Amino acid sequence: MNVLVLNSGSSSVKFQFMRMEDEGLLAKGIVEKIGSSDAIVTYQPEGRNKIREIREVLNHSVAIEIVLNLLLSPHHGVIKQKSEIGGIGHRVVHGGEDFSESVLITDKVRAAIQRCIQFAPLHNPHNLKGIEACEKLLPGIPQVGVFDTAFHQTIPPKAYIYGLPYTLYRKLGIRRYGFHGTSHSYVARKAAEILGRPPAKLNVITCHLGNGASITAIAGGRSVDTTMGFTPLEGLVMGTRCGSIDPALVPYIMEREKLGTKEIDSIMNKNSGMLGLTETSNDMREIEQEAAHGSERHQLALEIYCHSVKKTIGAYMAELGRVDAVIFTGGIGENSRLVRRLSTAGLEGYGIVLDPGKNEGNERIISSGRVKIMVVPTNEELAIARDTQRILSALKPAAVEAEPVPAAGPAALALDDVAALLLIWAKNRRAGAAVLARKWARETGRTIGEADVTRELGRLGLSAASARKAS
Repeated sequence: MNVLVLNSGSSSVKFQFMRMEDEGLLAKGIVEKIGSSDAIVTYQPEGRNKIREIREVLNHSVAIEIVLNLLLSPHHGVIKQKSEIGGIGHRVVHGGEDFSESVLITDKVRAAIQRCIQFAPLHNPHNLKGIEACEKLLPGIPQVGVFDTAFHQTIPPKAYIYGLPYTLYRKLGIRRYGFHGTSHSYVARKAAEILGRPPAKLNVITCHLGNGASITAIAGGRSVDTTMGFTPLEGLVMGTRCGSIDPALVPYIMEREKLGTKEIDSIMNKNSGMLGLTETSNDMREIEQEAAHGSERHQLALEIYCHSVKKTIGAYMAELGRVDAVIFTGGIGENSRLVRRLSTAGLEGYGIVLDPGKNEGNERIISSGRVKIMVVPTNEELAIARDTQRILSALKPAAVEAEPVPAAGPAALALDDVAALLLIWAKNRRAGAAVLARKWARETGRTIGEADVTRELGRLGLSAASARKAS
């Protein structure tokens, strides 16, 4: 199966096209400055020269059409026809409380993503544009949504409910959601693979440090706490985001500086963090260079950044009780020896001991103490492609092979009801037919028999998978 992975942003579409048999990368690229006459298209086919051109790209649909034309190009393409695309995996920033894992995109899933726009107004609308463009340009090719927030749905209420009136959670859904979930999940599993231990037996702290940054406490493969909250603004000091601050500062600054809500939001999200502290740059490489040349301001910014990382590692050690590994990933986490050194200095008494030589060599394991300190490059695109393949493979017997199922007969449910059942199954893969029937009844207000659930799942080629996961 070949999978097209899309990350549709406000003015860009990043893509990777993967051959899942060996997880080989066939092509990758990005369309930037969408909505302008001087958009930038970058395309890199496997084993060939990179292509870069400037052209008009009015919207996301045009951008994705350009991507498809490049993949199909007689000169630069990697496939001959659209049918060679087995599935499309979309990064979706916010899934709210609706999704605890990746799902096949149906009308109800799209409606749920639409509802979550209230939580991610700068991201979900553009994720939806990518989904809608693919429906028009690649009709019949199944799509999967992979949510940044899904991995964190295992966080317990004591860690996600804020100390605000509970009615605000009940009415407005105000709670900690967490982000970077796909990355945290991927590197935790990769680290377990490197250590030769099952994820369920490991407690790890994953530090995704890039322009956006977050840390997650993972117990037995499940997220139990994370630094980002209702929005990606909470938590660590970041490239341009302030991270956690005294909430009372917001009305205070607004009153003193005569600012509106959009202006204060821009200050906290776009003009704070390392950029605001240094007043020159949010690029960690430039900041480290200026600090090395004697800039006290840049040195202070580095210390503030690493202090917030170290403080969180310590807090999550207390929360987890036992920690097997601290994992660094993301552009800064994977490449900055200095940030890793400053962020772990002083933690030797807790078993976190950095090996200077291994750290400078950027090795996978850079520690000499009881707790492993690891550098694990993230690969969110591969994680999205794997989830897409897993979900579509479960549908393959019915949708692709179309093998006869004599005992099943015609559908017992209307198409909308089948879609509802499929969505419930995707969100509750470990549940048996009886549990699925009860959940279907609660959602639709109508009853369905356990036999009908089994029959419909069997007709879709899902009964074996459902029964296996329920056992």
